Amino acid sequence: MSAGVAELSCVLDGVSVVRRRDRWKCEATRRRHISRCRLVGLVRVDAPKGADETMTTPSVPGDGRSDPGLSVIMRERRQLMNLAYRLLGSVADAEDVVQETYARWYAMSPEQQEGIESPGAWLTRVAGRICLDVLGSARARRERYVGEWIPEPVPERAEWVEGRPGGMAVDPAERVTLDESVSMAFLVVLESMTPAERVAFVLHDVFRYSFAEVAEIVGRTPAACRRLASSARRRIHASQAPATPAVQRAGIVRDFKKAWEAKDIDALIGLLAPDATATADGGGLVSAVLHPIEGAEQIARYTVEIAGRAPYLTMLERTVNGQPGLVAQQDGVTVMVIAFDIAGDRIKRIWAVRNPEKLRPWTVG
Repeated sequence: MSAGVAELSCVLDGVSVVRRRDRWKCEATRRRHISRCRLVGLVRVDAPKGADETMTTPSVPGDGRSDPGLSVIMRERRQLMNLAYRLLGSVADAEDVVQETYARWYAMSPEQQEGIESPGAWLTRVAGRICLDVLGSARARRERYVGEWIPEPVPERAEWVEGRPGGMAVDPAERVTLDESVSMAFLVVLESMTPAERVAFVLHDVFRYSFAEVAEIVGRTPAACRRLASSARRRIHASQAPATPAVQRAGIVRDFKKAWEAKDIDALIGLLAPDATATADGGGLVSAVLHPIEGAEQIARYTVEIAGRAPYLTMLERTVNGQPGLVAQQDGVTVMVIAFDIAGDRIKRIWAVRNPEKLRPWTVG
């Protein structure tokens, strides 16, 4: 193994080892794991024109020195992680995409790598194409998902669990940068888009790539990509409620927590919009709630019912995807992460993530 591939192996294995533990127990939404070693040997290469269709691990002089190009391409890792998470709504799938993107880079010969003028642009193009493929298959998988599929929540940096099973640390490059483009409400709207719409919109409107660059990834003309992004933009605007100040949002979530703990149905109803909806997922040994709960009173009564069935549940105020949210823990283990969409002074939508695989960054061990 070359020095560059060896260094990359250490970085990538920090992602994949953590996920092997429960990998085979995951529900239908999780695609089958492909190891880094197999990827390096078998992936299709998105190489410059004239390159062979398939490549094996490149041979680099084995003098033990680090690959001088490694630091250059690894600087793009955070950007790729942020892009892939916004496109896929899953930290786990985003990690896979980043891993496969780097495997394709190292499947090329040193001469092919040197022929690429901008490694960062190449990595982004490859990651975007992989995401486009994943989105196409994800739509079919999520149609077979038992219950409602909710994007995977991420905590803010200060609250991201630093420890991992086996004593491994979380690499800062694996953390997702939080802004309005990762709010749960935003990601849920992205889920309603076609794969091409989602990729065109996120690349252009969020990451500011030109439509000419987007066209290379989506495989359509710049004009077609402009139309895709415009269609996606209309969906976003149609779903957006007037912004509520952050301090007010935090206060409403805090009041919801207090009313939940007090089992105060009337207080909960007063915090919810009359047409509010609450959606909860499941996975593994956690049974799914098959349909969203609609209406303030129904949500309030269900919330109180949960409080009665789990009297030892500890509710914590936390930042969920950049917005005020709640985390439910039992015996120190995170069992639910709750995100809110607030319009004015009322809660419009609630998402309760209960799938253990999606709660991985929130719990040690």
